[in-house]
Amino acid sequence: MRGVNRVMLIGNLGKDPDIQVLEGNIAVAKFPLATTETFKDRTGKLVSQTEWHTVVLWRGLAELAQKYLHKGSLVYIEGRLKTRSWEDKEGVKKYATEVVGDNLIMLDKRAEGSGKSDVPDNLTSFPGDDLPPIGEPNEDLPF
Repeated sequence: MRGVNRVMLIGNLGKDPDIQVLEGNIAVAKFPLATTETFKDRTGKLVSQTEWHTVVLWRGLAELAQKYLHKGSLVYIEGRLKTRSWEDKEGVKKYATEVVGDNLIMLDKRAEGSGKSDVPDNLTSFPGDDLPPIGEPNEDLPF
């Protein structure tokens, strides 16, 4: 039986996309995405929990991200999880799990006369800023 590796997220960018152009003029964008769930605890108090995801977009989607997305943008991302590993300067093996997106829908409402959208105040930093740059694209990517 085959497995399924699909991720669907709706959230806000934690910072502007980081764009790199690799050999062969292949664009890749990387950015943090915050998803927040809100629920009531046992006492009835409203609780919010934010989860951070690292999103990677290739080629045309990377170019769209560069052109239209910025910190705070609300987006729908669909893709798959991919874990990569590397060794840090001390030789310790590190791992990062990223969402490799293959579908992007911009959900921001266009504000009349201003380039701003509704940006949550809690999007100031995210875990994962210390990850190494993205390497060559995987040949089995469908785009």
